[in-house]
Amino acid sequence: MTRDMKKCETAAAAIASKMPKLPSPVKSRAARMREATDRKITQTTVQIAASRGIGAVTIEEVARRSGVAKTTIYRRYRNTEDLLHKVQIEASGTFEVDEFGPTRDDLCRLLERIAAAFNDEIGFKAVGLVMSSDNDYVKSLANQVITPAEQRFGDYIRRGMDAGAFRRDLNARFLFSTVLGSMLAYKALCHAQDAQWAEQMTAILWPAIAA
Repeated sequence: MTRDMKKCETAAAAIASKMPKLPSPVKSRAARMREATDRKITQTTVQIAASRGIGAVTIEEVARRSGVAKTTIYRRYRNTEDLLHKVQIEASGTFEVDEFGPTRDDLCRLLERIAAAFNDEIGFKAVGLVMSSDNDYVKSLANQVITPAEQRFGDYIRRGMDAGAFRRDLNARFLFSTVLGSMLAYKALCHAQDAQWAEQMTAILWPAIAA
């Protein structure tokens, strides 16, 4: 490399270092409010369907129980059928576990992610109702929310077993049911943040699964 080229590179680096960094994208207040409203509508719809049956779900009842104005709901959904259909789609979000390794810290992060996923999608209040309901619509929500979470958790446990980090005799399904039951009970009794539950659950779970 010639001396002139080195000078050019040095000058370019100096200029770049002085340029202001672009701020990371942040959701606007309006976007955050819209997400919060969507979450209220989804969770209230699931709670009504799970506790009283799908026939009890109406725009009026969702508005009354959620505190969201009927006009706001009608701007998002044409009618009750459209609401039920789209809530079913919206509740099908899931998460990936590839980024989590078989370490104590990553197990804690994974548990936080699981708790956040349930809270964001159908809400903790509805999870127990969804799991125990015989309603076909509610069962389909369980298949879209709970089953994928169980599969992802199972994938994580199996990868840890294959890597020799976890015990070979672990029952991933039993572990997930333990995690889910603990999460629901802790949230109901302690009203704590996801991170607090995740840390305490990790303290119990890690010694039991580590090889």
